[in-house]
Amino acid sequence: MPELLRLLEESVNMDSPSRNKALCDRMADWYEIQFRRLTGGTVTRLPHEVAGDRLLCEWGAGSRRILLLGHYDTVWPEGEASRRPYGVRGGRALGPGVYDMKLGLLQAMFALKLLGDEGRGPAEDVTVVLLINSDEEISSPSSRGLIEQTARGCEAVFVLEPPMEPEGALKTGRKGSGRYKLIVEGIAAHAGVDPSKGVSAIEELAHQIQHLHGLTDYGIGTTVNVGIVHGGIGTNVVADRAEAEIDVRVKTSAEAERVHALIAGLRPHLPGARLRIEGRMMRPPMERTDAIARLYGLARRIAADELGFELGETATGGVSDGNFTAACGVPTLDGLGARGDFAHSPDEYVRLDEIAPRTALLARLIETVAAGERR
Repeated sequence: MPELLRLLEESVNMDSPSRNKALCDRMADWYEIQFRRLTGGTVTRLPHEVAGDRLLCEWGAGSRRILLLGHYDTVWPEGEASRRPYGVRGGRALGPGVYDMKLGLLQAMFALKLLGDEGRGPAEDVTVVLLINSDEEISSPSSRGLIEQTARGCEAVFVLEPPMEPEGALKTGRKGSGRYKLIVEGIAAHAGVDPSKGVSAIEELAHQIQHLHGLTDYGIGTTVNVGIVHGGIGTNVVADRAEAEIDVRVKTSAEAERVHALIAGLRPHLPGARLRIEGRMMRPPMERTDAIARLYGLARRIAADELGFELGETATGGVSDGNFTAACGVPTLDGLGARGDFAHSPDEYVRLDEIAPRTALLARLIETVAAGERR
């Protein structure tokens, strides 16, 4: 525990914003050193011209594979670690990225170290892979293909994102997400002299926003939200351009296809207006399959019978790289990282008293799946 906390302080005090390659590469250097030192495993560095380098860390040399999935990038800008460095207060560790998800990565490394130190692995026929991503916080644009390629053929994926509070539940379902931009072109005119000659892009957009929000169906878990709008150049001008940015969340792949088709098929309400749609579904849903349910059942049994705590499950509208692995058909269990709260907030923290039991849970899950048990 003291060594883990020392490393946690080091990592939190290193900025790693998603869009700063130099700082991300420095963070990758640090994690590469720690993985080799703590586990004795190997690291393959996967460079990228724009994003930070990704790390493919391997423990063992068998043909059967178990994937641990996490990211070292954070939402925080350069300089945040200096302004708000790591600290401990009232049983909590604080600092930028401590909860999302620098502790989760260290818990994975220490879970493997625990197994190795106690002679409990790696099994001869198993390789545990820790894939550390560098751009998860911006939807993994450079890493999705790598994540999917690595996941295919794995027996299980354990995602190191935080569990769901207030109960620390694991995530067995996540909604899929889409991002779209609706661009409306109208006809400009003087709003006082000859407004009838114009076609207001803003008026057209208002009709489209009402229609888009009407696609929300809470009963099936579908939400469509227009979150940003722009339009016009002055109050005395009939606007010839307006645009809206749209967030979509859905529970199933079939619903994702349906909503995408509806958005792609939008038609103008006003004569003379024109529409252009950009965007797509960014992450597929993580649907709760029977295989995921069995994997959760295994985790719940280990927690109750061996570690002495109750472990719940939940579904969430938030997304992670686990969406990609689950959509590949690989049993995926999310939320195996640090307990705490307030991700993406200056109040972000982790609970120190939960580090040991959650690290032990991950270690036992790895060990049990490696032994061939998944129920």
